[in-house]
Amino acid sequence: MSSPHLTLRYYGDPVLRQKAAPVVKVEPDLATFVQGMFECMYRADGIGLAAPQVGLLRRVFVLDVLPEDEPRVKRAFVNPVIVKKEGSTVAEEGCLSIPGIRHDVKRAERVIVEAMDETGAPFRMEAEGLVARAIQHETDHLDGVLFVDRLSAIQRKLLDGKLKRLAEEREIESPGSSPSR
Repeated sequence: MSSPHLTLRYYGDPVLRQKAAPVVKVEPDLATFVQGMFECMYRADGIGLAAPQVGLLRRVFVLDVLPEDEPRVKRAFVNPVIVKKEGSTVAEEGCLSIPGIRHDVKRAERVIVEAMDETGAPFRMEAEGLVARAIQHETDHLDGVLFVDRLSAIQRKLLDGKLKRLAEEREIESPGSSPSR
């Protein structure tokens, strides 16, 4: 069975603002969906992708992060819960659902997350740096929160025009309507 061809949702799509529901029962098709998420993320040159970003309101995200001088982290997180946050750091973030916009965001430096993988096996993971940032960013997506929501009111105001244009462009290209190009 091949993985589904998933399509990214973009800023302005209402699904990005909804809270995702927990995965109640791990079915075999979850592994296939997760593989499709990895493929979609790779096509877009990302390091993380949450299920709402491809239109499924389930608490699932994938990461493939290769931090400098650290081992690669490639895995699926099903029903993730961040159980501990420590420290604070500011670094630039972007988002596959908000192309062309990057900004500094304050996040915890270290996290401990508990989740299951795509087979239903539970795990607990400690992460710091870029991996911790990615876990927090993707967990936010599961709660309908985008990285631009973490900016100050002044920073958001400065991005309002770009965000509005992005939402308008994507509205024209949304499923069910004919593309303007």
